[in-house]
Amino acid sequence: SLSAMRLVNRVRGVFGVEVAIRDLFDRPTIQALARHIENGAGGSTRSRIEPAQRPSHPPLSSAQRRLHFLNCFDGPSAVYNVPVALRLVGALDVQALRAALRDVVGRHESLRTVFPDRDGEPYQRVLDVGSAAIELTVADIAPSDLDGAVQAASGEPFGLAEDLPIRARVWRVGPDEHVLLLVVHHIATDGWSQGPLLRDLTQAYDARVQGSAPGFAPLPVQYADFALWQADRAADQRDLEFWAEQLRGVPEETVLPLDRPRPVVRSQHGAQIRFDVDQDTHAELQALAQGGNATLFMVLHAAVATVLHRYGAGTDIAVGTAVAGRSDHALDDLVGFFVNTLVLRTDLSGNPDFQTLIERVRDADLRAYAHQDIPFEELVAHLAPVRTPARHPLFQVMLSVDQTDPVPPALSGLTVENVTVPTDTAKFDLALVFQPNQHPDGTPAGITIQLTYATDIFNPNTIEALTHHLSTLLTDVTRNPHAPLRELEMTTVQERAGLLEWGAGPAAVPSSAGLAERFALQVRRTPDAVAVEAADGTAVTYAELDARSDQLAWLLRAAGAGPERFVAVAMGRSVDLVVAFLAVVKAGAAYVPLPAAYPLGLALDVVRDMEPVVLLTDVALRDSEVVCGIAEAGLPVLTVDALEDAEYQMARGSVDGVGFAGLDQVAYVMFTSGSTGVPKGVSISQRNVLALVDDGCWRGGRHSRVLMHSPHSFDAVTYEMWVPLLAGGTVVLFEDGLLDLAGLERVLVGRGVTGLYLTKALFDVAVAEIPGALGCVSEVWTGGEEASVGSVNRAAVVCPGLSVVNVWGPTETTVFATFQVTGGGVPFVDSVPVGV
Repeated sequence: SLSAMRLVNRVRGVFGVEVAIRDLFDRPTIQALARHIENGAGGSTRSRIEPAQRPSHPPLSSAQRRLHFLNCFDGPSAVYNVPVALRLVGALDVQALRAALRDVVGRHESLRTVFPDRDGEPYQRVLDVGSAAIELTVADIAPSDLDGAVQAASGEPFGLAEDLPIRARVWRVGPDEHVLLLVVHHIATDGWSQGPLLRDLTQAYDARVQGSAPGFAPLPVQYADFALWQADRAADQRDLEFWAEQLRGVPEETVLPLDRPRPVVRSQHGAQIRFDVDQDTHAELQALAQGGNATLFMVLHAAVATVLHRYGAGTDIAVGTAVAGRSDHALDDLVGFFVNTLVLRTDLSGNPDFQTLIERVRDADLRAYAHQDIPFEELVAHLAPVRTPARHPLFQVMLSVDQTDPVPPALSGLTVENVTVPTDTAKFDLALVFQPNQHPDGTPAGITIQLTYATDIFNPNTIEALTHHLSTLLTDVTRNPHAPLRELEMTTVQERAGLLEWGAGPAAVPSSAGLAERFALQVRRTPDAVAVEAADGTAVTYAELDARSDQLAWLLRAAGAGPERFVAVAMGRSVDLVVAFLAVVKAGAAYVPLPAAYPLGLALDVVRDMEPVVLLTDVALRDSEVVCGIAEAGLPVLTVDALEDAEYQMARGSVDGVGFAGLDQVAYVMFTSGSTGVPKGVSISQRNVLALVDDGCWRGGRHSRVLMHSPHSFDAVTYEMWVPLLAGGTVVLFEDGLLDLAGLERVLVGRGVTGLYLTKALFDVAVAEIPGALGCVSEVWTGGEEASVGSVNRAAVVCPGLSVVNVWGPTETTVFATFQVTGGGVPFVDSVPVGV
């Protein structure tokens, strides 16, 4: 019931080329595609395109309207220029070539159409053959100047309202060597159109060389007929419903390894890089496709999605691909802009093996192909995604497999070779074109890959690394198709050697001392140094802090605290809070900070989750709703600043001694809402805290007096307390409560703070309002969200002695994971890096 011709036509619409079905598909895949078509998806009941009664102002097609809008919005540019360059060796008949070009322009209305406006609405104005004379310029050129001339001519913009959308130039390189450049605006052509354009040019040139006119077969329709047919055709509701469901919840932007933030408006400047996959890997990829009832395109799609996933793009990845858009044979020999764009969505969740991913890609791609008829522009209008001039809507990575035959046309009396025209434009963030090559016997001869990238956001070394990773992955998937995605090899031999070299330095001897033991060592080194300076200026020495925390540790041991046990802490910012944290660690337990501002229900959830042995609080919070509610639930409560010596002595006599925990014992559990709003506990070991404390980033005494102002349930307090305490420094306490700008200025100016952490928002305000106070500090760390270039640059200018460190890191990485030192009078132009 399904005609072979319809199937061939649909396959050509998918891949944009004339191919034998058996060369692309095995029988199950053909049957699957046939079922999609037979079920009516994708316009199986479309009407035939025929010559139409022309109105005075024919409309633009959907695709043309988008390009016309972009041309008006961005201004004329070379982004949508499509160049074709041919090297002609032999006796070129320039007059015959000039006449042949006019023949071709006369044959295809699209090549003699301009796009003026009428009442603000663009329309197609088809010029008469006599008034649409294409000019062919001929100039002599030195071989060394040829590449630059070709690229410059390819980059000359068109004026769509008045210029023919095609231009031609010939350069005479030698007596019998010329280069012909044809540049056609995309509004009048597409990839498929290169075939009929060069075929017709060949026929016309051969005829003109013989002194006759070409005997072209009449074209059944012209491009304006297609545009009128499309304008009268309502979008298939089934297509709209499919795409609305298919793209529901698709990420607005694919996360890519950008080297700099996107500009507000993309410049569309780009560059290209080419690389190759060898013939053995090509053959193995083809076999992998056949074994999975898929096409080579689907295997390559799965590989690209895997690389993006491994680069951090997540498990829901959308890429774009082009389809020919010529579902009627009447369009086959036309030059025109018919190509359509599909969004292919891939599910990589669950860390599947690569063979399973191919199956997912195959099924999703076939469903998309079966609904390919709706123009991309209409789809965007229907879905109404967030639009921004900074990026392409719905996807930012374009993927295609170019199956067209690269054999150049055979012009009479000439040897013709294709000439590559480099481009300096990019329509997308990344665009990958795979060109499978074949030996004369049809066997795989390797794949040439062309990657075009936006230079606004990528550096060449990043793109070069991406090509190496993709090449390595393509080789590994042929050897390990059943390996989970995370285990597939992407690291190159050179990268692996570099990593091993970086890890080959002298081995560090790890210390077995935990937090309590490290603090005890520091007490012995500097017993009389100030460990904590209270908000009122009162100083507590290391020896005093050690004694007070020892006493509380005895009491906690008596209450049941020890290894694998937890102690809840709901206290204000004070010396006693530092005592409490130290005491819990000395008792061998882990502390669980509880914010006083927590709703009682959430606080009780934390208590039920952690099952602490006791709650530590202070007089100020003893009667708070959270503390009272927890007490009523049956948890013992100790008020640290109201304990008597008798209680300590009683505890000392009831336990064997204070316990020390190992390095892998949990030091604290910090609850964070993450992305769900439901608090989740993050366990941080003593080894984690010591790794932070011993990091070389705390250099040169810049953190000898650290301001402790963060809420005790915020992980920055780990830095504010442990970094100075275990290095003989001083914890400078801010008064209890929220940090205010006046109080911050007072503390920074008057109390000798050398280092502190400020959230990005607070840092921005401090730089703007109290830069003099920040100038009193040696180093400020800031993070939490993307750093402000303006604020960092202002700090570099007004506080030249201040070192600003841009940091990032979730609670799971023990406060900070990366850092970038800035300042010293050196501003950043575009962005502040997240660092190393």
